[in-house]
Amino acid sequence: MNLTSESSQSLSKITKDILNQNGITLNRNLGQNYLIDKNKRDQIINFGNVTKDDVVLEIGTGIGTLTIELAKRAKKVIAIEQDFKICEILARRLKDEKIDNVELINDDALKVDFPPFNKIISNLPYQISSPITFKFLDYDFDLAVLMYQKEFADRMHGEVGSKNYSRLSAMLYFKCHVEKLTDVSCESFIPKPKIDSTVVKLTPRDNQISDEDFETYSKFTKALFQHRNKKIKNALIDSRHIISNVDKKVLKNRLNAIEDDELNDYLSKRVIVLTPEEILEVSRKLNHCFVE
Repeated sequence: MNLTSESSQSLSKITKDILNQNGITLNRNLGQNYLIDKNKRDQIINFGNVTKDDVVLEIGTGIGTLTIELAKRAKKVIAIEQDFKICEILARRLKDEKIDNVELINDDALKVDFPPFNKIISNLPYQISSPITFKFLDYDFDLAVLMYQKEFADRMHGEVGSKNYSRLSAMLYFKCHVEKLTDVSCESFIPKPKIDSTVVKLTPRDNQISDEDFETYSKFTKALFQHRNKKIKNALIDSRHIISNVDKKVLKNRLNAIEDDELNDYLSKRVIVLTPEEILEVSRKLNHCFVE
């Protein structure tokens, strides 16, 4: 029986039938939470404004809930799925649907080099949300429409000084605009996750800082947010190894010798209250202190 048509069956029933017929039990711990809400699926795809000029990257395809519909609209879909058996199921579904514009890659998305693409649309495996997002930032793209756990999405655009202000929001600040699009109830998935999800749109910034500045900024940001409630000076001393192997005593002496009043004012503030621009300024002005 062909289970790819949604005209006579709900997306939920299609998904469950395919999984049952193939003896698949989804593992929530591996981030295998499949979307079964057709309206939300269609809404996510519409957010991407996909046309026949687009090459879309999808991470964690599952059995093709997004993939098949994306392929109908896009020039090409690059679909990456790590689970071999799930990948085989999707390959059969694509063949049944006579869809030939999907490049299906059975591999770990964190390890593989992505072929050229211009948009990303994915219901991401939750357990790789952070590393895969940072990996996306190494590529050029027009926009990304991505589904995350709600808590993670909140941290992506956390306001300075708030509980959601994090290394993630500070890192994304200089790379892309982050826009919350819609929430998705946990009831929209099987198996049902413990919390709701949020769909986020990422649009790369036109005027990004230089690669050299961003590399330095990244190190300082990582070091600082290891101790987000400490003062800047103490956070940098405690996490100095993230930036360089400078000796602790040497670094203390260098920071204590600073005569720049504005910089000393920054050093006395807590990490959580510094804006990304201020962290960038600190990283530029203090980078020399970490030279061994």
